[in-house]
Amino acid sequence: MPIHENAGRPAPREVLQNIPDLVTQYYVNTPDVSASGQRVAFGTSGHRGSSVSSSFNEQHIIAICAALVEHRHASGVNGPLFIGRDTHALSEPAYATALEVLAAHGVALVLDSGSRYTPTPVISHAILDYNRGRTGGFADGIIISPSHNPPEDGGFKYNPPSGGPADTDITSAVQRRANELLENGVPRVRRISYRAAHNAAQHRDIGAGYIADLRNVLDLEAVAGGDISIGVDPLGGSSIDYWDRIADAYGLRIDVVNRVIDPAFSFMTLDWDGRVRMDCSSPYAMAGLIGFKDRFDVAFACDPDADRHGIVTPTVGLLNPNHYLAVAIRYLFENRAGWNAGAGIGKTLVSSSMIDRVAQHLGRRLIEVPVGFKWFVDGLVTGDIAFGGEESAGASFVRRDGTAWSTDKDGILLALLAAEITARTGRDPGEHYRALTGQFGDPVYERIDAPANAAEKKALARLSPDAVRADTLAGEKILARLTAAPGNQAPIGGLKVVTENGWFAARPSGTEDVYKIYAESFNGDTHLRQIQEEARQIVATALTASV
Repeated sequence: MPIHENAGRPAPREVLQNIPDLVTQYYVNTPDVSASGQRVAFGTSGHRGSSVSSSFNEQHIIAICAALVEHRHASGVNGPLFIGRDTHALSEPAYATALEVLAAHGVALVLDSGSRYTPTPVISHAILDYNRGRTGGFADGIIISPSHNPPEDGGFKYNPPSGGPADTDITSAVQRRANELLENGVPRVRRISYRAAHNAAQHRDIGAGYIADLRNVLDLEAVAGGDISIGVDPLGGSSIDYWDRIADAYGLRIDVVNRVIDPAFSFMTLDWDGRVRMDCSSPYAMAGLIGFKDRFDVAFACDPDADRHGIVTPTVGLLNPNHYLAVAIRYLFENRAGWNAGAGIGKTLVSSSMIDRVAQHLGRRLIEVPVGFKWFVDGLVTGDIAFGGEESAGASFVRRDGTAWSTDKDGILLALLAAEITARTGRDPGEHYRALTGQFGDPVYERIDAPANAAEKKALARLSPDAVRADTLAGEKILARLTAAPGNQAPIGGLKVVTENGWFAARPSGTEDVYKIYAESFNGDTHLRQIQEEARQIVATALTASV
């Protein structure tokens, strides 16, 4: 992927979004339900789109909320619904629309009175905390956020009583019903005024419980006692009001280096493609905080809904997400005596195999699942999984006593864990990863795109292992050909091929005429390039036989 000439530089004025126009189009544009790109579509992180492309407009939110009301009734979910939003421009009008529809249908809404915005993990924690010990009247939640997406995007996520992302059975049903409503007339959906909805809701400091409970999942006493300096950039997101409260509650030396809230995110540096994107795993989008790396013992950022983390250390700068997952897993399983001895490690199948080697060293079960944090939810609830992580800088883990903390990705938690690791060991996470490479090898990892038309993408998603005719990959014997995840046998929507020192996975893009190739080698860059080249050939041969 070519890197834009302005990547890592401050966003010039001409690329910034016209926020008033963006919000106006939310209300005035009418989606064309005959166009697939303008229908409700729940991916791995809810429904996302933009008002300018008529894919995230008021009618979408009305339809989704009405469909959720029906789902709650059919599922017997009749407790309170926690609702939060982030700082994207479209989150505000979508929040208002959601309140108007949900309150009109008698849903008991709980709004956050303690801060202006509410992070995804705080909603997840609130759901689990409310439901703990109950046999009925369960709570659920909504987060209005497109995560790290550009400023013009909006997003809507539903978390059922399990606290984490809804599984496919729920999202498919809600999506289907929402599109029926779009087709048959959203104006007939009952609503009340925003003022009436807001006044009818329960107002509670949702974040207070999350902040007070952090002591039960992290050793923040050690962080305070270590007197380490911590830098934080909320990237203009929903965690903005949390860091001072956490610092005050636990006596931490936290310096928030950026306190700006701006729906255009004009303070950002441009991402790899020259767009504004609040991706805390990107060295281009994180250029501002990386510039502070020598000022703090450890620094970190979260994306706008705070479900992802980016860790910056004096030794390496921005830590690769895969690298930090491996460090976190090694540290936690060696420093959490209260965790169940049989609890496993959850990873998505496109995460680094360094995690596999760490898991083997620890003597822990590795539970490899398809892409999507929803696959970790049940395991985190039961304690069968103590840590679940994705390569895209999203993870969560259980409390110090082994019980569930948050069953959605928690960027705040993983960020503060970096401070705990630094304080308790005297070494930052970057130094810890260097120690892992000395013990287990130094892998190189990359994701690239390859062209594929609609028919080829459909065929790739349905391949069988027998479609792979090759016996070797980059000079090594193929050990596994996977189209279902080993951890739960769920279809991966693509293909993964594994050798002793490398692997690749190929998955179709949901938005572009390409498929994504994830690849890793423990034998260096040249071997990685060979894996990537042969991956294209293997996939092309398999598709030719399948299309």
